[in-house]
Amino acid sequence: MDQVITTEYDGCGRCLIGVRRLSRKSDATNSPEKQLEQVLTATEAVGGHVIAWADDWEVSGATDPLTRPGLGPWLRGEAGPYSGIVGAAVDRIGRNQRDVLNTAYAIHESGRLLITHGHDGPWNLDDPNDEMRLSMESFGAQMELRAIQKRNREETVRARAAGQPKQKNRYGYRFVRLTPTGKVDHVEIDPIPAKILQKVTERILADETGTITVHTEAGRLSREGILSPADYRNKANGREVKGSPWSTDTLKELLTGEASLGYLMHKGRPVIGRDGHPMRLAPALWNRATRDALIKKTAPKQDKPRSPKGTYLLTGIAFCGNCGEKVHIRRVKQSMQKSAYCCNARLRGVPASKACKPAPVITCERLDQEVENWFLARYGSGQLMKRQYDPGTGYAARIAELEADRKRLRDDRSAGLYDADDDAEWYRQEYARMGREISELKKLPERPAGMRSVPSGKTVTDEWNSAKDNVARRELLNGFEIRVEIFPTSAKDRVQITGADIRSQAA
Repeated sequence: MDQVITTEYDGCGRCLIGVRRLSRKSDATNSPEKQLEQVLTATEAVGGHVIAWADDWEVSGATDPLTRPGLGPWLRGEAGPYSGIVGAAVDRIGRNQRDVLNTAYAIHESGRLLITHGHDGPWNLDDPNDEMRLSMESFGAQMELRAIQKRNREETVRARAAGQPKQKNRYGYRFVRLTPTGKVDHVEIDPIPAKILQKVTERILADETGTITVHTEAGRLSREGILSPADYRNKANGREVKGSPWSTDTLKELLTGEASLGYLMHKGRPVIGRDGHPMRLAPALWNRATRDALIKKTAPKQDKPRSPKGTYLLTGIAFCGNCGEKVHIRRVKQSMQKSAYCCNARLRGVPASKACKPAPVITCERLDQEVENWFLARYGSGQLMKRQYDPGTGYAARIAELEADRKRLRDDRSAGLYDADDDAEWYRQEYARMGREISELKKLPERPAGMRSVPSGKTVTDEWNSAKDNVARRELLNGFEIRVEIFPTSAKDRVQITGADIRSQAA
């Protein structure tokens, strides 16, 4: 519809940019259609025409117009020539009085027009009456913004006290409403993102090579085209999917944060209910024992080498047979379309590689094929065992959680929170109940968390062929402790491969 009602810039002095904004696109009182009509009416009243639309949906009125994605480029002079802007109302320009006035004066001083529906003609800031009216309308918009913000803060406090969600749903969960625009009735696990996170959890916990980390998993999810949390939410809400990659920090927080245990959160911590326990909104994606294992597994490790970041099959696996340094990738001069594994340690000045001459070079295509043939010939028909993380019974984790809750109660009592008679009685009952639960749990047989090997139902060849890329195949090679050494062309055996106590030489 917007494309039909725009015309080209012709320098007539009335070439206007239509400005529309909504904090929430479902806002019925200032719908896009209503703002469209108001902008067109105001444009027609001054004899102008709209050359483009600066639409800012899901943008708060508190946002500086200069930084808004739709309007900002025009105000900063980055989007081309225009004669002025026309909005449905002053509060569509902004709800902060200072920002509105700064924008208005910038437009006025540049010789352009500022037009809003409901005002007779362009705003004239040289006229004291117009100047005062604009100041009053922008002040009214700011007062309305403050009232909205106050109501939102009060509702957030009320919802938190009632154990109800108020902010955006966390990745892995979804809000369930009985009517499309009604209040959230309850929170449940969203099976699609939950399955993605659980797979990441299994892969990280099952890895014993140190090559599957939060960083490599974020890269894998991005390569496989799995929507990031922000894009998944945008798609679910009918918004534009921007194709943003997975962030390592975001993924780590999803794995290790207590929100994935289904708790209501505030400032990164669970909200504690009246019974002294964290308020639970939904079932946990995994138990506390698994979360503790994730925290330990994803903690920074200074004593281990970093996981390889390259996407070549033998990155971090292939080494120079002369000096033992890891090989690097370079383009073959004769054919810049091909890549080769080579040792450049001597050129980089590595002391132990002074005698590495001639440095070995072999094309990636050739070496990858030799390693694949060798690997599948020796391991391909074998049954692939899959390592799974077993969280155990979780009794110890539950005992630790209850003891933490009891300590919190004791600290609160020491601070004088339960001095009243009725509060003191509740405290004694709840403290005793926790103690009884701890005693009962300690009597139960504990199965500790740990790794278990189970048949995957696939052969190594099946897993190799089903791998989506070289990074997935490299993980398989690492699982069999494959190490590849390359030698110069003068060597009798240019490639030597070691894996799982089997050593072979490939011609």
